[in-house]
Amino acid sequence: MSARTAAARDAHRAFLDPRLLDSEDEYVGWGGLPDDEIEHAMAVMAAMRRWRESEQRSSEASRRYMRLGETDMRALRYLIVEQNRKQVVTASDIAHHLGISSASTTKLLDRLAAGGHIERRPHPVDRRALAIVVSPETRTAARETIGRRHARRFAVAAALTAQERETVIGFLDALSAADAIDTAVEADRPQL
Repeated sequence: MSARTAAARDAHRAFLDPRLLDSEDEYVGWGGLPDDEIEHAMAVMAAMRRWRESEQRSSEASRRYMRLGETDMRALRYLIVEQNRKQVVTASDIAHHLGISSASTTKLLDRLAAGGHIERRPHPVDRRALAIVVSPETRTAARETIGRRHARRFAVAAALTAQERETVIGFLDALSAADAIDTAVEADRPQL
């Protein structure tokens, strides 16, 4: 391991260590924990960081491969899932799913159509609406990138025992709840 790699690893560890981040023990509540438990909790946090960084790299690689932005990819995933469910998707369905305005949805769909990723077709029931479908080429590209990645992740989750999955689910749900509290507090805080 190079000196630079070791220094980077030590810096990442320092950012996770509550004894350094919260030396007065005002927020974390680490004071009653033995050092080995603190180290083990830090190992969990480090593993989460590695997963997040890996997921970000993978997501970015998929977006680069398909030459799309994050919202574009979310729209395509939604379209693929809904088409697999045999649902007809309209522009307003996409806007609702993504939480964006109709004007933003129109721009998004124009961009995806110009790139050959979607097609606008007559709606099978509502003559006033258009059905939005993923092009066969984009469906294949998504299956090759996102589909294979999802399959590998699913295999890891499926390999866990039922008890291990329940533990992971409980842990991730608790993290989500903790982040939701922070989000609510930050939303109420005056901006600097």
